[in-house]
This record gives sequence, structure tokens and C-alpha cells, in this order.
Amino acid sequence: MNDGGMTAVGSGDEMVSAAEVKAVKRQVRELERLLGRKTMETKILKEALEVAQAKKLISRMPLLPPDDSR
Repeated sequence: MNDGGMTAVGSGDEMVSAAEVKAVKRQVRELERLLGRKTMETKILKEALEVAQAKKLISRMPLLPPDDSR
């Protein structure tokens, strides 16, 4: 065993196989990717909501009265 392994065994810490570490790293990468995707979706939806609210305000504005200065 290398020095790190001997230290882990000597201190009573649990050993984790390289395959488990690799699987956890893969899962972390996937979760980070999903988080990035959801963050982008949230940003897009917030921007779309702002546009929709602005259009709603414009459509609710009253029409200006006709100009009677003839």
C-alpha cells in the first residue's frame, strides 16, 4: 500500500475504491451539467416573463384622445 492507504487504515478511516470515486465524480459532473441547464432555463424564462409583462402594460395603456385642434 502507498503511504496514504497506510495512513487511512491506521487511523480507522474507511477506504473507498477508485471505481466508487470515479462513479461519484461522474455523478457530480452530471449534476453540475443539469444545474447549469436549469439555471439557463430559469434565466430565459425570467427574460420572457419581463417581455410578456412589458407587452401586457403596453396593451393596457389607454388610447390618447383625438386631437381637436383643427
